[in-house]
Amino acid sequence: MISKTGLTGRVIFKGDPGYNAARKNWDPHTDRFPKVFVFALRTKDVANAIRWARRNNVPIRPRSGRHALETNLSQVNGGIVIDVSEMKKIQLNRKLGTVVVESGNRVGRVVDTLARKGFIAPFGDSPSVGIGGITLGGGIGPLQRTTGLISDNLLEIEMVDAKGKVIRANKKCHSDLLWASRGGGGGNFGVYTKYKFKVLRAPAKATVFHVTWPWNQFEAVVKKWQLWAPSTSTKLGSELSVGPKKGGNVSMLGLFLGSKKEALRFLEPILSVGTPIEKTIKNLPYLEATKFLLAPDPILTQKFSNQFSSGFGRRPFPDKAYKTIRKFLEKAEGGTPAGFFFLNWGGAIRRIAPKATAFYWRDPQFYVEWNTSWVKPSHAARNIALTRNTRKKLQPYIVGSYINVPDQGIKCSGPVYYGKNYARLRRVKAKYDPTNVFNNPQSIPPARIGKR
Repeated sequence: MISKTGLTGRVIFKGDPGYNAARKNWDPHTDRFPKVFVFALRTKDVANAIRWARRNNVPIRPRSGRHALETNLSQVNGGIVIDVSEMKKIQLNRKLGTVVVESGNRVGRVVDTLARKGFIAPFGDSPSVGIGGITLGGGIGPLQRTTGLISDNLLEIEMVDAKGKVIRANKKCHSDLLWASRGGGGGNFGVYTKYKFKVLRAPAKATVFHVTWPWNQFEAVVKKWQLWAPSTSTKLGSELSVGPKKGGNVSMLGLFLGSKKEALRFLEPILSVGTPIEKTIKNLPYLEATKFLLAPDPILTQKFSNQFSSGFGRRPFPDKAYKTIRKFLEKAEGGTPAGFFFLNWGGAIRRIAPKATAFYWRDPQFYVEWNTSWVKPSHAARNIALTRNTRKKLQPYIVGSYINVPDQGIKCSGPVYYGKNYARLRRVKAKYDPTNVFNNPQSIPPARIGKR
């Protein structure tokens, strides 16, 4: 019999009212049934939950924004989900240019709060992603060429370890854990409760752009983008998306931290490709610019299931790669958010050495991800196979993969996600979680004693 005593915070056991609502994730086909959810209200609730789980031999999953892209990463059958989403304090120190953010905040809330006070918080492509997970995996997005990755701005963390002990890590104390927390992925070392970031002053205004082309021009646009995007101004961030052949188009979204006149000069090479069908380029107050880029998305629950994969391009794709992309887009289900997504790299990301933080992939020219989407569970197998077969065919043209876009089809995934930092991450894991209490299907296993 499992004891219920010792759990604090908002506790929901299987069978309690609210259990089904607690189970809902961004993925509508979440198929795990945990024993209990603990919605922590403070760090002590997290510590109590970990101690309770250890006493009762119950597996643990931490959860921040419910945005896990695979169904078995933030939930586990018969386990405890330690959910930090109700821990939402944000404390800005204007003088020092730092902010302490509790790990339950969603990205959009952090961006909005800081923008209103005149500061930049880096972000990805969704406001509803939890700051907890995005930070630990690296944190990529359109501002990264100016600010670096989200994790590059991380100065200090508060984490509860496998014994329920609260650890604070910074450059002077537990510096190895801070290193691992800057790109080493969530669910590996403990449950994180607070992050301290350095923040930059926001410009008064920024120029945003959104351009679309017909689907049949995708090859010309992507080819030009892969040549142009990595070498343009580091104040310019650009996301390029290509939807399915059935009903999709080509879309470029991004921002330039400067005037519209300057932005047009930098954008000219890509705008001269093909025949854009829609073009919006405007200079906005910085707060409005963030809202333009972070259009509201459904927090819970979207109707599509997805299979994602990702990698990094060291050089522009050859023609063979485009044949693979075309086949993928022709087979992807129409009317879904399936497709290819590219993000330009370089700038502040490249100024940090690959081994200086756990995030290894510093040198590529661009990031690429692709996903299939479906509504009917009977369509799952064929869509998953399409994504994973596409990875095999693109393998000669990409390196690595992004841990925040997990693909459980990748075998021996550690070196693929973490490159040459994987061995060191295993040693950090062995120090802070030697018995592998925090684990999931693609987590980092502890190094064995005596192994280097």
